[in-house]
Amino acid sequence: MPDLLPVNMVIRQDPFLITLDASALLAVSILLVAGMHFVEHLMLELLILAVPIILLIRNDYTNFLKLGPGGTPPTPAGYARLMWYRLFILRDPFSPPPRDPSQLPSAGILQSRPLPYRPGPRPSVAGLAPQRQLNQHGSLASYNQLKSSIEALSRSSPDKFVTATSCLEKHGFALFARRPLNVCGNGEVCHIHTSDRSLHLNLHPDDIKEVLLKGWGQRHPMAWKGWVYTPVPNTFVMIYAPRDETDVAIVCKIVEAAIWYTASDKVDIKVSTEV
Repeated sequence: MPDLLPVNMVIRQDPFLITLDASALLAVSILLVAGMHFVEHLMLELLILAVPIILLIRNDYTNFLKLGPGGTPPTPAGYARLMWYRLFILRDPFSPPPRDPSQLPSAGILQSRPLPYRPGPRPSVAGLAPQRQLNQHGSLASYNQLKSSIEALSRSSPDKFVTATSCLEKHGFALFARRPLNVCGNGEVCHIHTSDRSLHLNLHPDDIKEVLLKGWGQRHPMAWKGWVYTPVPNTFVMIYAPRDETDVAIVCKIVEAAIWYTASDKVDIKVSTEV
């Protein structure tokens, strides 16, 4: 049955601003003058540097919490772990990863049936884990239609697929392959975020190239490959939330490509008429 529960669509990231009115400006000036006379210079310099740094971290932590639940615990410890990962994030999320000649399947499937270009500009995206869209959220009807389409696939092939709570996000709807070839999150093919209705999934580098070129998504900022551990593979991609029935049909084709990469199985997802 479609999920008709209301979903909070407000995901906001606030810029770092410090606004001083006349009274606050006078108070700061008095404190600085007093500090120059009564506080050791090194201590005063450290205090002047520490105050904006602390405020900046507080603002950044608040923005992390505003992204909502995800794979990272919404705690200071979880935030600190993300600060470490930020040192290594992808600088260009719109370039595909290199192909691995030894990888199976050996090629993607979207080049044989190219995607159309996504109408309009790309949405604004923020965060690492969670990574979320800040605008252009899909409608609840589109979310339910996509979810119902994936559920129908699982019901029609129970020996191949199952739906459950995402292993990567720790919540939310996900599709799993029972016999995955490329394992990520216990065979997780894709998951849908209830907050912004975008998706995360894994694709063959060929299909990632097609998705990026046509504007349907972008790579996850932690999808690097190197000596630093990352909890997601370099094939991990965000797919923007479908906005209407046409978008749902295209996203279903991308999910088919994710199934091909995860389980080396070609399927045809029928777009559900349930909304």
